[in-house]
Amino acid sequence: MLFRRPGGLSATLSVRLRRSLSTAAAAAAAALRPAWAMIHHAILDRSPGLRASFKLAEPPCPSHIFVPGHLVDPGPRPDPDSDTMSLLGGVVRAVSGDGLLLLHFSDGRATAPIVGRHGTSCARRLIDIDMDPNTTRFVCNPISGQLFRLPDIDGTKKTSSCKSLGILTHSERPHGPPDRYAVAELVEDNEGVEGSFLMRRFLSPTRDWEKLVGLPSPLPVGRRGHKIHDHEVLAFAGRLWWVDVNWGAITADPFSDRPELRFVELPRGSLTEPMEGIRMLGRYRRMGVSEGRLHYAEVSQEEPFLLSSFVLENDGSWRLQHRVALTRLWEHPSDPCEEDKPRIGVIDPLNSSIMHLTLGNGAFSINMIRRKVLGCGVVGEGTLSSNRAGFKSKTLSDILIRVERDKKN
Repeated sequence: MLFRRPGGLSATLSVRLRRSLSTAAAAAAAALRPAWAMIHHAILDRSPGLRASFKLAEPPCPSHIFVPGHLVDPGPRPDPDSDTMSLLGGVVRAVSGDGLLLLHFSDGRATAPIVGRHGTSCARRLIDIDMDPNTTRFVCNPISGQLFRLPDIDGTKKTSSCKSLGILTHSERPHGPPDRYAVAELVEDNEGVEGSFLMRRFLSPTRDWEKLVGLPSPLPVGRRGHKIHDHEVLAFAGRLWWVDVNWGAITADPFSDRPELRFVELPRGSLTEPMEGIRMLGRYRRMGVSEGRLHYAEVSQEEPFLLSSFVLENDGSWRLQHRVALTRLWEHPSDPCEEDKPRIGVIDPLNSSIMHLTLGNGAFSINMIRRKVLGCGVVGEGTLSSNRAGFKSKTLSDILIRVERDKKN
């Protein structure tokens, strides 16, 4: 079973595949790869090697990363006929501006008695699940496939609660390859000074985790309970950005001896009170870096499903860049259910006018200026199909049918 948040590609990360990370030997191969990729999930394979490999696809189709299973060193697999089921899977937790990946693998168990058999497969009834599985993390260079296993946080593998981790690189030479990187988590410090934050960080030169406590909160008075674990941590402008889709983002430089926390609020019309359905709200809101600037996008949950895109100005204010009614782009039920509502997958890192959305098990790209569907793919376990030349219809339902037919053939 793979661990991922609901909503298909809304849980993915866009990854810039820049040659600055590649070795001379890999440069030729890198030229054949797409400029960037949407990583769907990380998969353990039986390769005896020491490097990761990729199955790359042009967006909006998702790409996949494969990691040799022996590097994760999972525990013994349970008997397939027992009431215990293995839960082993991985995700890309964050990506640096240079393209380094932070991989997160979980190895847990679930109590799920067999209630029926269908050929070689069996149906199970889930009774209990391990809420704190063993966790292993890697930093991966997507060009070379090199993997560096991070040491366990606090010396234990039981750190699945450490979800708000980001990765940031630093270079001593302007526009040069990164010389070092930092992996950091920011959480409210419930044991320290009231209203302060705690940062756990790993610095590549020291190769060890450390804690920085008592960091003063930049949040306005009355806005505690920052939900910064339901959105991937962004790397932008030499800082990490921990996003709360209710309010905004806290940003800090993890390389600093005493990081100064700053807060950037969402566009005024997007501010909401904290709610229990934060994970649901996260399907329809996303921050990302595009064309070297920070962007925020949201899509309304009611018709006409307005998709809005904002860009952060130098004075810290948000400017509306694009707005389009998605109902004009495809046919949809008159009373749409949750699965019929479009969700934000990825903000295109190279073109801020392009947004990659999801609908059910489909992923599609739209140009918000031209108000046109550019391409479509299917999120599934098998081969993904994306034939842009065949997309002549403006209705997404026709596109998805066409893609699904190609997939079956």
